[in-house]
Amino acid sequence: MTIEMFEKPLGMRDDFPAVAKKKAELKEKGISLMEQTGYELLQTPTLEYYETIGKISAIPDSALFKLLDSQGETLVLRPDMTSPIARVAASKLLKEKMPVRLGYYSNVFRAQKREGGRPAEFEQMGVELIGDDSLYADAEVILLASSILKKLGIESGRMVIGHARLLQLVLKDFGLDAHQIDKVRSELVSKNSVGFERLADTLPIKEADLDSFKALTTSTRLEDWQQWINPVNEEQKNLYNEMQQLEKIINRSGLGEAVIFDLSFSSHMTYYTGLVFEVYGSGSGFPLGNGGRYDGLMQQFGLQIGATGFGLRVDRLLEVMEKEQLQESHTLILFGKENEQQAYDKALELRSENERVTLQYAPAVHAIDEFCALFTTVIRMEGA
Repeated sequence: MTIEMFEKPLGMRDDFPAVAKKKAELKEKGISLMEQTGYELLQTPTLEYYETIGKISAIPDSALFKLLDSQGETLVLRPDMTSPIARVAASKLLKEKMPVRLGYYSNVFRAQKREGGRPAEFEQMGVELIGDDSLYADAEVILLASSILKKLGIESGRMVIGHARLLQLVLKDFGLDAHQIDKVRSELVSKNSVGFERLADTLPIKEADLDSFKALTTSTRLEDWQQWINPVNEEQKNLYNEMQQLEKIINRSGLGEAVIFDLSFSSHMTYYTGLVFEVYGSGSGFPLGNGGRYDGLMQQFGLQIGATGFGLRVDRLLEVMEKEQLQESHTLILFGKENEQQAYDKALELRSENERVTLQYAPAVHAIDEFCALFTTVIRMEGA
């Protein structure tokens, strides 16, 4: 394959000035809110060891960018932020205090197929709350994700909440083994209702229970879940009771109308072991982000502690954010050789008043008339 001079690697893209500026504003607002709610910003390396982060990440091996270092060790470009932050917390931070609240804004990398058309590098913004296994920690990250959307002007934000462990227990009650449960989860992750129906007809489910099984994909309210809760299974009852408490917190915060409780919801991130959720907004055909409880991931670092969090896709947030209608004030000062110092002094004066000012050497003014049209104010220094 011949690579053209201006061609970029598959899935990579350039951010032009308008987009780069919006991302900077989004980052500032998101980090500000994280810090206001007690989260400390953390940055992890772009490169991690494949044997650690590469293998425990929920991202498929085929989507990892791999390379060798000078010692022959296989490295990966970080495919997500949850795994690296769990590594940092387990190795150092949890020895100093617990729980820990960590926030981030970082690039992640996932290799794409040529026909996929999706970005291979994108920014994620999110938080991890590690060392708290209570439902109040889950509620905290859900409310924070919603608050960030509101601060960014995304009023159309919607959330789907499920529960990975409770779903697993319910599927076991239908008589399914681990392999069959994985098959069901695969169809649920892909949101393939036709495939789910076809699979259901091939599973060893009692005829009398088949309609109830297929109805899993129709739940939109938490009270719908009651029909699948086994009254003699204490774990199921306790988990359902916790979800009821969570619903009260969500309703109290005013988010009730924006939340759907779907027991069949299943995340493609396989390390989630408890509550899971995805965030949506009108204007994007993809989730804006996802989150949930991942206690099982911490166990891989030898820790029996709770952990929960979320990550938001910056590129998708930009898609649904309200577009600014007003042009920002921007002054252009044109100058020639004879009045360069005068133009510089004028620019300093205006910038001290928080105005945005561009200086442009222009001996031939007529040649940049089209350029001038991009500015709200044009000052032509005398003689320029």
